[in-house]
Amino acid sequence: MKLTSAAMKQIPLFVAPAAEQTRIVGKLEELLSDLDVGVAELKAAQKKLGQYRQSLLKAAVEGALTAEWRAAQHAGRTGKTAPFESGAALLARILSERRRRWEARQLAKFQAQGKPPPKDWQAKYPEPVAPDTVGLPELPVGWVWASAEQLCDFITKGTTPSKGLDGCGDKVIPFLRVTNLTDKGALDMFDKVFVSEETHRGFLARSVVYPGDVLMNIVGPPLGQVSVVPKTFPEWNINQAIAIFRAVDGVLSGFLSLTLLSPPAQRWLKARSKTTAGQTNLTLEVCRSLPIPLPPQAEQVALIAVADEAIDRVAEQAMAIQISLQQSAAQRKNILQAAFSGQLIPQDPADEPASALLARIRAERQDRASLGKPQKSNANSRRSSAC
Repeated sequence: MKLTSAAMKQIPLFVAPAAEQTRIVGKLEELLSDLDVGVAELKAAQKKLGQYRQSLLKAAVEGALTAEWRAAQHAGRTGKTAPFESGAALLARILSERRRRWEARQLAKFQAQGKPPPKDWQAKYPEPVAPDTVGLPELPVGWVWASAEQLCDFITKGTTPSKGLDGCGDKVIPFLRVTNLTDKGALDMFDKVFVSEETHRGFLARSVVYPGDVLMNIVGPPLGQVSVVPKTFPEWNINQAIAIFRAVDGVLSGFLSLTLLSPPAQRWLKARSKTTAGQTNLTLEVCRSLPIPLPPQAEQVALIAVADEAIDRVAEQAMAIQISLQQSAAQRKNILQAAFSGQLIPQDPADEPASALLARIRAERQDRASLGKPQKSNANSRRSSAC
């Protein structure tokens, strides 16, 4: 609908006496100025909280957040207490178990085909990419650098069914898109989409995800949205703009999520992203080669607990600031409403009434109209006589 100038002229307005208008403007400037100062302070605090949260994530993956925990463990350990499995030992166990499972699958395949294992078949084992540690910071004692591929059963991306493909069956499987991911580690399910179980088991079978899987968008902007799949549904599915990181035994999903959200990982990934026609993309190869600082499993548990508690406090403060900002916006509307309904300041009976002001305005308009405009012909004749 278009608001015409004729319609605008018909809008009824409340008119205050001229002296009261001056007082209203003065009071408005005072109140709104104070409100603006408060809003600016809230937004500054909001920005600092965001920066503090980033510093928490950075401290988590650098070991600073659990430095006291490590010191306490070291101080409390006696000769009778077995030391924790180090990150290096954990990584070695993970890689050994990965190879053992691959060999078991290969032997089962040969057996199903009725063939003996070929010569040197074990040499065909696809080693996961090792991390490039050049330029990476030194880690705390007991930590080790690993690649995302070394710490995950697999890293792959989802699929999107073509339009009309998911036409039959009840839509019962949640289908996640980038809009469902957040930078807080949890899903946002405000905008829900579901697919049928037939499509889930068929066309989308390669992109099934389960509770505990860590998801990250590989198409942006913005990149860096990371969420852990909750237990709300036993199975989920994802589209092609999301990558699955399924952690192996010994690597906690919460730790992997914190790592992917951390500033060092975000910078590393974004530095290797490609932008085409305004769209930013990450390849699966880049995701698989992401260096990850791996602490002992016991320290992962402690790290998640400390980080979650600190981040929850930040979230509570951020929510309080957001509520205050909403209240400030409502207060601004209330002030303006009070100003234009005669309730912002007390009225003065000595003021010239608005009716007299309007009468004077009408009279001045009539005077200007009565003067009229000089006739065009008269103006032309005067120009002729002057010549």
